[in-house]
Amino acid sequence: METLREVAVRIAGEAADLARTVRAESVTGRAVDTKSTETDVVTQGDRAVERLVRERLAALRPGESVLGEEEGGAAALEGLRWVVDPIDGTVNYLYGYPWYSVSLAAQIDGRSVAGAVVEPATGRTWSAAAGRGALVDGQPLRVTGAQRLDLALIGTGFAYAAERRSAQAAVVARLLGQVRDLRRSGVASLDLCAVAAGWLDGFYEVGLNRWDWAAGALVAAEAGAALRLPGPDFADGLGDGMLVCAAPGVNRELTEVLQAADAGGV
Repeated sequence: METLREVAVRIAGEAADLARTVRAESVTGRAVDTKSTETDVVTQGDRAVERLVRERLAALRPGESVLGEEEGGAAALEGLRWVVDPIDGTVNYLYGYPWYSVSLAAQIDGRSVAGAVVEPATGRTWSAAAGRGALVDGQPLRVTGAQRLDLALIGTGFAYAAERRSAQAAVVARLLGQVRDLRRSGVASLDLCAVAAGWLDGFYEVGLNRWDWAAGALVAAEAGAALRLPGPDFADGLGDGMLVCAAPGVNRELTEVLQAADAGGV
């Protein structure tokens, strides 16, 4: 597991350097295409970073499969597979907002066992290996000891489609009166790391893809967070698309409040 962590840290670090360089030096790094909606963007930087990750994995870990946001990959979960989000927070990257990441995880049979999340703007590196803890720049991470949801700071994220965002805003309206406050950064991998660091007491989001959470969720879990992953293959089998990650002292209450608001169905 430590070897896999080291590989993830090394390659994600190189990819983060490329992401930062492309955006700083090349107009094409900010050239935009769209995917699911006009607000769901992909830049040339995303594509260049994913190509680099795939090339480096092929050199260091030949024969192992890769699933990436931009170039796809084998859907089968069996065995060891690398999961890469070349730029998580592409809209932030596009605008020059310095809160985005490169996320790379190793999964075995669909479960994350090692991973790294690197912030190109700062070089800060979050990493974890299953059973071996979570680190940020070499320092151990631990979630907060929060016990009251009404005093908990919670992060969330929204979908790209306007109609779905409106439904998610209704959930937020119900939640706001039951927590200290809410934060929305637009980068799920870093929100999960923020739970690991104690910067947030909890985080939830609906509609995340595997590459959004594969590395960050492991960092949070290894820092002591309670974790509910989306979909029927994980957690309680409800089959919805909601991820919940929180300090153990508020996790149950947060999950119950979100389920009462039907957060997983929007």
